[in-house]
Amino acid sequence: MGLLDGLRAVLGLRAETDARRDADPDDLFGMSTAYLTMEADLGYDSADIGALCFSGVDSRSFRDAVDEVEAILEAGREETGTEFSVTSDDHGYHWVVLEDDNPEDLITSMHFAADTFIEHGYGSRLLAAVFAYEDRDGPAYWIYSFRRGAYYPFAPRPGRERDSSAEFTLESTLDGELEIERDKEYWYPLWPSSGGTHPWE
Repeated sequence: MGLLDGLRAVLGLRAETDARRDADPDDLFGMSTAYLTMEADLGYDSADIGALCFSGVDSRSFRDAVDEVEAILEAGREETGTEFSVTSDDHGYHWVVLEDDNPEDLITSMHFAADTFIEHGYGSRLLAAVFAYEDRDGPAYWIYSFRRGAYYPFAPRPGRERDSSAEFTLESTLDGELEIERDKEYWYPLWPSSGGTHPWE
């Protein structure tokens, strides 16, 4: 199974089959307290960036949905200061990338974007929301699977290795504050492309 197939299976088709419920962007607000715990209890700083991963549809109505997402984020940019871009990765997936040094504004903007897809009837195309953190040992991400309705940690290291100790610490510390994915088969790594830093690069 290739990288693209793995992502499609774990966060897409198979996750949809095993979905606990419909996508609910309100779950993203769980990160509003989690980022404080990440900093105070674990020493992680927000990397001031996050992203929505979604799979595209070759249709006019879907392009209209993406256009509206961009229009909403553009309208909110002056108030929140959230910068954004829409991009694609080497695996054919699409991302709404958001940057803001205020985690609350970052989360709110991500919620607006996800909610717009759902209002247009494309909630099933949402795969994941990714929140980036970092400490002295390297980056760590909380990944929210829309189809599973749960979060899991991802701590990538050079050489496409995962820091399982860091992931366990994140899981145990945030368990109860975030809805954690219990089935580790769904803890899918979102590796960046060669030369990239974040999963969407």
